[in-house]
Amino acid sequence: MEQKIHQGRNVKRFREMLGIKQEALAFDLGSDWNQKKISMLEQRDVIEEDMLRQISAALHIPVEAFQNFDEEQAVNIISNTFTSNDTSTLNAVNPNCTFNPIDKIIQLYDDKIALYERMLKEKDEMMARLEKLIAK
Repeated sequence: MEQKIHQGRNVKRFREMLGIKQEALAFDLGSDWNQKKISMLEQRDVIEEDMLRQISAALHIPVEAFQNFDEEQAVNIISNTFTSNDTSTLNAVNPNCTFNPIDKIIQLYDDKIALYERMLKEKDEMMARLEKLIAK
């Protein structure tokens, strides 16, 4: 029996792992998005390719992660890795890793800061526009 990948749930998982709220993702996706639309999107089994590309760009996560991540399969791999008779956990280490995980964490942190700074700048601009309107 083939396990079906739930793309919306994967979007939610990765978004939450990054500590990004639905409102922030909606903000990144554009003015026609809001928290409720993100919530509805995360309930969908399948998401259109172009929408996945937009989410991928906003979260800095490859499209393939949303399309291929299977939590049950990941749990099985992890449990088999750490519960085998071999007491060594070296089999969980990938010696061919092509990136430094700490660099990835720092990049995610920097991306988050940039998003918040952008949101603050837009809030300040909005406040300035409102103050001009009130002054008129």
